[in-house]
Amino acid sequence: MEERLIKVGITHGDINGIGYEVILKTFSDTRVAELCTPIIYGSSKIAAYHRKALDLPPVNLNTIAQAEDAGVCRVNIINCVDDETKVELSQSTTIAGEAAYVALETAVTDLKRGAVDVLVTAPINKHNIQNQQFHFPGHTEYLEECFGGLGKKALMILMKDSLRVALVTGHIPLSQVAPKITFEDIVSKLRIFNQSLKQDFGITRPRIAVLSLNPHAGDAGLLGKEEEEIIIPAIQEAEKRGIMAFGPYAADGFFGSQMYDKFDGVLAMYHDQGLAPFKTLAMDDGVNYTAGLSIVRTSPAHGTAYDIAGQNVASEESFRQALYAALDIYRNRIRYSEATANPLRKQYFDKGGDNEKLDLTKDEESDTL
Repeated sequence: MEERLIKVGITHGDINGIGYEVILKTFSDTRVAELCTPIIYGSSKIAAYHRKALDLPPVNLNTIAQAEDAGVCRVNIINCVDDETKVELSQSTTIAGEAAYVALETAVTDLKRGAVDVLVTAPINKHNIQNQQFHFPGHTEYLEECFGGLGKKALMILMKDSLRVALVTGHIPLSQVAPKITFEDIVSKLRIFNQSLKQDFGITRPRIAVLSLNPHAGDAGLLGKEEEEIIIPAIQEAEKRGIMAFGPYAADGFFGSQMYDKFDGVLAMYHDQGLAPFKTLAMDDGVNYTAGLSIVRTSPAHGTAYDIAGQNVASEESFRQALYAALDIYRNRIRYSEATANPLRKQYFDKGGDNEKLDLTKDEESDTL
């Protein structure tokens, strides 16, 4: 039986940035719509404005009323934003923030009810999107609120090929980082990261590098005690839970010597520690993935890029890779779910000779024998 194409909900992001530019450039290649069923949440009129203003290749948009009406091998769009919404390229406006939020909320509603399978978000402006319903530092925290039931926590992962960088702390001021680095949080993030590497990326025994907080990994306490008092004990606890975690590594030497090539994931302590080197290596085609939740959401690794909006110079590669990543992760999750649906009970035979079978399944996080 032919496999159903994955329905991809795409939010248009900030209408004054490069969101529509990278979306339209991606789908100007008609082959992309043959890989999935894309559904853009935005405005066909605003899309047309961007296409004309930037002299982009034409994209035939199929206007639909609801996700269930999406056409196969078509680029579908749901008009959830007022056609009279004003576009002011390169400017941060309240209207643009409202349009970004409406598109996001509509797409999330469809994601909750299963009308779309995955979510790909174009960049938003974290300032102008703020309102009574959206009071979060970014997409990650908002989606954690929407889909983080039963205590599930989101984990931001920036990825390109085999380089995957996750964060212990996210969008918080640098002055608040050290107090937020706790034993419990590091163990929790390592657990989420490890599980994501298994189910979302198909890695059987992931190897995770943990970065230090202080320069030179604290230099035996001379430059800070967080490594010895918090980070190392957290790594040791993770190892007891069957997680292959290593470190802590000083970030400068770790990235400077390309040690990241030896690991499946890198856990950084704070935003710029992990993302500055990552974006240096993968700014044009990196992907932001929200792990740890019941849904799959990706986005390009860049922002609204007001400085180049309307100039037809933005690269669509990061958005394209975000789309591909969402499809791959969704399929990997299905395979993982099928492979682990009915696991064999872990057993061994007593060396005493009576061949008594002992059940070893009590520890859910122990490794398969």
